Amino acid sequence: MSQALGGLVLGIDAGNTKTIALIADTSGAVLGWGRAGRSNIYVQRARALAALQTAVAQARASAGVDDRPFAALTLSAAGADWPEDFDVLAAELRRWNWARQLAVVNDAVGALRAGSLAGLGVTVVCGTSAGIAARSPGGAVWHTSYWQEPEGATQLAEHALRAVYRAELGIDPPTTLTAPVLAFFGVPDVKALLHSFTRRGRRPVPHLGRLARVLLDQADAGDATSLRIVRGHGASLGDYALAAARKVGLSGDYLLTTSGGVMRHQSPILRDALLTRVREQHGDIRWQASHHEPVFGAVLLALEAAGVTVDGAVFRRLEDTCPDEALFLT
Repeated sequence: MSQALGGLVLGIDAGNTKTIALIADTSGAVLGWGRAGRSNIYVQRARALAALQTAVAQARASAGVDDRPFAALTLSAAGADWPEDFDVLAAELRRWNWARQLAVVNDAVGALRAGSLAGLGVTVVCGTSAGIAARSPGGAVWHTSYWQEPEGATQLAEHALRAVYRAELGIDPPTTLTAPVLAFFGVPDVKALLHSFTRRGRRPVPHLGRLARVLLDQADAGDATSLRIVRGHGASLGDYALAAARKVGLSGDYLLTTSGGVMRHQSPILRDALLTRVREQHGDIRWQASHHEPVFGAVLLALEAAGVTVDGAVFRRLEDTCPDEALFLT
């Protein structure tokens, strides 16, 4: 058992909606996995740490291994933003004695590593929230963290609501957003919609970000207001992708990957606006959609920390043995 654990690594994605832990051997084969609730220490530190412990305990049980240390682990975490955040998380990992070698990275860095075999270039993650990371061939790494201004689905939903309110007052032209937004919330008119968000005793709206799908659908159908919002948001993401590239010295032919639920929408409008803005300055970039969850990147980083060369065979084995997508649904 000691040898088995010595030949295993642990990758953890600690997100705003869920926590996923994967255990893999040094060939890249996934042996066990676990899932728990969100684990952003900015939201609720005690609950976040408990979610990490739950996900790892489930992964150990799934893999059939005891609580001895792994060869290496990487925690890719939302809420790993400032130096003190990394210190808090690393201190807990050391206290739990989960691995001989450990690293904590921002979740955008985990997503960047998951995006391609080399894990280089720039990645733009746009899901419930958004994050951007860049890594140069020389090893320089940077992520937007709290520099990030254009966010993800929740912010797009807020833009959609604002557009509906302004159209109702005649400040902006009518928009086809209005009817599907009212249907989404099950209210009869825009006044009732506004009241539901602002009345005394209101409850927070769960999963507001799902409204972003309505916005993207209407943009895809040609609604001028929706197109303006989505294209503007994509261009703003492009500005921050360029900033990330500059921070690590990228300016020519590099790979830009995209991931997250918003980026996976069938409409290419947001992504096209992002790429158009980036190519205004970096015309030789290549684009690739990432088909892997951020925890995939955490495992790859842990494998590298354990001394494994991540070649095509290791990458494909990790792809082939990753759990069914149902584990990752939110």
